[in-house]
Amino acid sequence: MSDAVVINKAAPATDIPDPYSIPLSDIDVSGAELFRADKQDAYFERLRREDPVHYCADSQYGPYWSVTKFNDIVYVDTHHQIYSSDSQLGGVVMRGQPEETALPMFIAMDPPKHDAQRKVVQPIVAPSNLAKLESTIRERAGRILDSLPRNETFNWVDLVSIELTTQMLATLFDFPFEDRRKLTEWSDAATSEEDAKTPELEEARRAKIFECADYFMGLWNERVNAREPGGDLISMLAHGESTRYMDRGEFIGNLLLLIVGGNDTTRNSITGGLLALNQNPDQYRKLRENHKLIETMVPEIIRWQTPLTHMRRTALADTELGGKQIKKGDKVIMWYISGNRDDEVIPDPYSFIIDRKNPRQHLSFGFGIHRCVGNRLAEMQLRIIWEEAMKRFDFIEVVGDPVRTNSNLIHGYLELPVRIAG
Repeated sequence: MSDAVVINKAAPATDIPDPYSIPLSDIDVSGAELFRADKQDAYFERLRREDPVHYCADSQYGPYWSVTKFNDIVYVDTHHQIYSSDSQLGGVVMRGQPEETALPMFIAMDPPKHDAQRKVVQPIVAPSNLAKLESTIRERAGRILDSLPRNETFNWVDLVSIELTTQMLATLFDFPFEDRRKLTEWSDAATSEEDAKTPELEEARRAKIFECADYFMGLWNERVNAREPGGDLISMLAHGESTRYMDRGEFIGNLLLLIVGGNDTTRNSITGGLLALNQNPDQYRKLRENHKLIETMVPEIIRWQTPLTHMRRTALADTELGGKQIKKGDKVIMWYISGNRDDEVIPDPYSFIIDRKNPRQHLSFGFGIHRCVGNRLAEMQLRIIWEEAMKRFDFIEVVGDPVRTNSNLIHGYLELPVRIAG
């Protein structure tokens, strides 16, 4: 099957119909094109109102349950005893992987192994270490912003969002700075929907992932024998009791998790925040008048953008959710992008409000044992880039439509044309 939105099987691949024109039972929100076209909100609104735990019997990814309301998502996310993340059962994304090629990583593990491996990398995002990183992030953010062209159109995604996040990832891994853009290439390969369409593209994608593994294996071998372990992520993994003897598959899996996790949330929220401010000029005006609102704006950007649309779980036993009978082995999708628009929990959820009273009431980082380990680092990078941007620029103008990623997982951008007056 193609990766196009398969909502109405008779409709052309590029035609996304009104969700209320389709029988409820036929709604399938798994297609990447729905998100690339930014048409997902109306579909999820209907599901939340009429069938919040919705079963799709036929999709390109097989049958699956959609969990669309905030509190139901929190329930699934916090009950790992019922809803598994194990890669051998399908892992944490809708597409899943064949069992023979599944890459184990701690986000796609259940306790106790998950807990032991997560504990190894937590120190790098501890408050004391974040405080040390802040001056580095601020210096680099300032340098990036000072280098931007004036009075000409440029791609904000490339020159700002990607550049800042790759520089930060290079710092966290103590990765050769001149090769930092490889981190973006590998992150994109790990999450690509396009490259999974044909066996040839999938083979090329996997070659890129193995290139990543080979590169990092060289860094690992340098650091595993160091007398004094460094404070970077590779050294932590190389010397951690539960990670130093990982096999190649687990090594690749955890590397990709840390690369993607450190890249996508921040990168796409930096872009999504600028787009949201341009789409809501009253909020941009409010920010210009009071830069202290950056503190509450940052979590609101993360809610508004929802950089990861979903996480997947697999039912370990027959159970009930929202009055529906979930069978053992069923695929259950938590749609964070829907829960973040649930008006029963979030007041006025379709409005971007930078001084929202409870801005951290969102699902973008998940809940429970799998809550994003780098959430405070992501918030700090966003806070700094906006503090430095507002010092320099009164207005960064979006001058064209964004080009969005073609993915049902990564809710992000490839291009955002902008202009800064000189």
